[in-house]
Amino acid sequence: MMKNEIVTAIENRVSTNLFDRRKSLDGEEIQELIRLATRAPTAYNLQNWRFIAVSTPEAKTRLLAAAHGQAKVADAAVTYIICGRFPSHEALGERLNPAVEAGIMPAAVAQSWADAVKQTYAGDPQMQRDEAIRTATLAGAFLMFAAAAHGLATGPMVGFDPAAVAREFDLAADEIPVMLMAVGHSAEGNWPQKPRLPVSRVLETV
Repeated sequence: MMKNEIVTAIENRVSTNLFDRRKSLDGEEIQELIRLATRAPTAYNLQNWRFIAVSTPEAKTRLLAAAHGQAKVADAAVTYIICGRFPSHEALGERLNPAVEAGIMPAAVAQSWADAVKQTYAGDPQMQRDEAIRTATLAGAFLMFAAAAHGLATGPMVGFDPAAVAREFDLAADEIPVMLMAVGHSAEGNWPQKPRLPVSRVLETV
C-alpha cells in the first residue's frame, strides 16, 4: 500500500507526556480541532458528545486536582474533557433536520431513525452508557489526528476522577466524562511510539 500523510500520522503517533508550556493555542485553533473531531461517526448521527476546552490557569488548576496531579494538564496548551451523552430520540430530530432540508435524507427515514433510537436505548442504561462511551472514544481518535494535522501533540488520559470532573465542570446527569485529551506543542524528552504486538497475535481472518 502507498503511504500518505494519514498513514504517517498513525505510524508516528505517540501519547505525549511532556508539553512546552510556553506555547498556547488561540480560541480559533481550539475550535477548529473540535470542528474536525465532530466529523467522527456516531450511531444514527446522534452526535451525542460535548467537549470542554480547559485552557485558563484557573480551570487547569481545577482539572489538575481531578486528574491526580498529572502535569500535562497544566503544561499542555489545552486539555479537552471529552464527554459522551446518553442517546436521545427527542434530540435526534434537530440533528437530522439539516440532512432532510438538504435533500440528503427523506423525512420518513429521519423519523424511522428516531423511532429506532427510542426502541434501542430507552430504558436500557447499559446500552445508553455504552453508546456514550463509543461516541466519545471515536471523537477522541479524530481529535488526535486533527491535532497531528496541525503539528500538535496529544496525550489521552483516563487517569482522573470522573465524579470530580463532573462536579467541577457541571456535567449534566446524562453526560459521562470519557477521557481527557491534552493538546499542545511537544517538549523534548517524550518517548517514541512503543512497539505493538504483531498483527498475527491480534487478527483472525475468517
